Amino acid sequence: MTDDVTAAMRGRIRFHELLARPLLPWTRLALCAAVVPLVLSFAWPLWRIRLEAPQYPRGLTLDIYSYKVEGGGRGQHLAEINTLNHYIGMQKIDRAALADLGWIPFAVGILAVLALRVAAIGDVRALIDLAVLAGYLSLFSLGRFAYRMWVFGHHLAPDAPVKVKPFMPPLLGTKPIANFHAESWPRAGGILLGAAVAAMVGLALWHLWRWWRVRDPGQS
Repeated sequence: MTDDVTAAMRGRIRFHELLARPLLPWTRLALCAAVVPLVLSFAWPLWRIRLEAPQYPRGLTLDIYSYKVEGGGRGQHLAEINTLNHYIGMQKIDRAALADLGWIPFAVGILAVLALRVAAIGDVRALIDLAVLAGYLSLFSLGRFAYRMWVFGHHLAPDAPVKVKPFMPPLLGTKPIANFHAESWPRAGGILLGAAVAAMVGLALWHLWRWWRVRDPGQS
């Protein structure tokens, strides 16, 4: 029993020693590289929603950036979508309607700055903190987006000219809505953002796995 307690205490001590270790040079370079897709995510939409119906055989597209909402056809698609939404009593889609996602550019900038800081002077503890923050912000952003889609489809005006049952627009994948076929997929900006977050989380997990694999104090 005493040996087990001693081994457990030794494991805790080694874990705290790991947290205080400086990052390996290649880890610092990988963090700097992860900042590149973070910055580039501003250049492309994070998400695209596409609607197709017999009267719109080419489809209507709506691109959601981290800082704006843009319709296809030089903005004409957004006007068409909002016209259709008016008939079923749905709230108008614009940047104001998605204002609760306006913190995303700020969060992405903070992640980029923190990643560079960890790459420059951080240790394993700082890397793990960065990975936890990046994962939390990603899940929270996706959750808020899903909630906003739910609000759009469920808060319908009762006096709308066309009556439809409350619905949940697709968050990921395809779904029929009335006589429309709706699609929702991540775009280049969202993929780049996801890749950067995955890199940060992956680096932190690698350091933890490395500690778990080499637990004998006599090994490096």
